[in-house]
Amino acid sequence: QVKLVESGGDSVQTGGSLRLTCVASGLTYPRYGMGWFRRVGRQEREGLATIESDGSAVYADSVKGRFTISLDDTRKILYLQMQNLKLEDTAMYYCAAGLGAGWAHAALQSGIGFPSWGRGTQVSVSS
Repeated sequence: QVKLVESGGDSVQTGGSLRLTCVASGLTYPRYGMGWFRRVGRQEREGLATIESDGSAVYADSVKGRFTISLDDTRKILYLQMQNLKLEDTAMYYCAAGLGAGWAHAALQSGIGFPSWGRGTQVSVSS
């Protein structure tokens, strides 16, 4: 069973930076995909970035150039480096994971297909 625990959420001012961390356990298969998503209240979940265990990454247009997803494959830790944060980045941020290769990027928009999810970490951006 895959377990995901996010951390690093905080309250920051516009223009600031944060790094989110997601520690994964149970990713015993060598090929897997992971991603970062966010949700504001009861709004639809938004996909931010996905990465596969081979290192390939895909970003949503809304965060391209500001956010960077990275993966420590040895320790099974996923990161999201966020820069130039905006008010609209305020949300609960979730990481997700699934086993196998070649499917994660296609699941960026909806998150459908990721079977495992963390409980989230809150990011609040204020002016």
